Amino acid sequence: MSSTPKSSFWVLSFAVMATAIISLFLGSYSLDCFEVLRIFTGIGGSSTEPAAAYLLWSVRLPRVIMAILIGGGLAAAGAALQGLFRNPLADPSLLGISSGAMALAALGLASGSNIRAILSPLGDQLFTMALGFVGGLLAAAWVYRLATRQGQTSVSAMLLAGIAITALAGAITGLALYVADDASLRDITFWTLGSLGAGQWRMVAVLTPIVFIAVGCLLYQARTLDLMSLGEQDAAYAGIDVQAAKRRIIVLSTLIVGACVASTGIISFIALVAPHLVRLLTGAAHRTLLPLSVLMGACLLLIADALARTLAAPAELPLGVLTALLGAPFFLWLLRRSFQTIHD
Repeated sequence: MSSTPKSSFWVLSFAVMATAIISLFLGSYSLDCFEVLRIFTGIGGSSTEPAAAYLLWSVRLPRVIMAILIGGGLAAAGAALQGLFRNPLADPSLLGISSGAMALAALGLASGSNIRAILSPLGDQLFTMALGFVGGLLAAAWVYRLATRQGQTSVSAMLLAGIAITALAGAITGLALYVADDASLRDITFWTLGSLGAGQWRMVAVLTPIVFIAVGCLLYQARTLDLMSLGEQDAAYAGIDVQAAKRRIIVLSTLIVGACVASTGIISFIALVAPHLVRLLTGAAHRTLLPLSVLMGACLLLIADALARTLAAPAELPLGVLTALLGAPFFLWLLRRSFQTIHD
């Protein structure tokens, strides 16, 4: 049963806040609520407070903020691309954005820590993040160029080009794994599996303006996406510059996905699952779908990250693997439901 957008907004907002607070307590080292309150307020003391304060301020809190930014950003990009392609199974990975980011970042990691230190005095993490971001942008630009002829962009050609770029990027990543030394091989494997474990305040500082600005611009495209969902011809009759709208939406989605993948590696299915759950709640109007997808994606990734930190504690499950295990059955259900709708 669907609910009103306003009630869904408040429910999801509360869910995000509650999940974020609970996530601060969970992990291989558990914190109790009184200890967290003492750290935040500075009232009282504890023999474990210095270690707990470091864990809370430098590890848990930036990780939670990263989960909110990345989950919300990926969900917004997924909702926008699904509206643009008029395909409920569309996903940012279809454009090769995720694979392109993974390929270039893997090459950077395979170059070795000494070379990375020379190329980037800011540190390995930001260097890898920058490479992944550039890789995502290059993949999307290449796909768009291949699918555009005489100023017209074919959505079907774009999807086919995305499949080809994904295959090429997968081969480049495989080559990077082959030439990497043992230390770099562990780094590449850890990155391709997806994780928020490397989240730091400087990464939050880089990611926050990108996600906020790009998601805000996508929210401004809500009416355009509604019209594009009806078909390009109908959107053109309504006064929409279809080609310019495609470019804007693709560029904004690429900025979000490229930055997110470059920060944490491949995190699957959040961009697909979150918009669908929102549609089940409130419908497909992008004026409500986009902001609610941001909240739903943030909540889902917070839950997934909390599970990744606790299910195998003190070890940590790869976040990308966990989201794929949870999201793949949902994708198969959507695929089966789509086939039933076509046959009916």
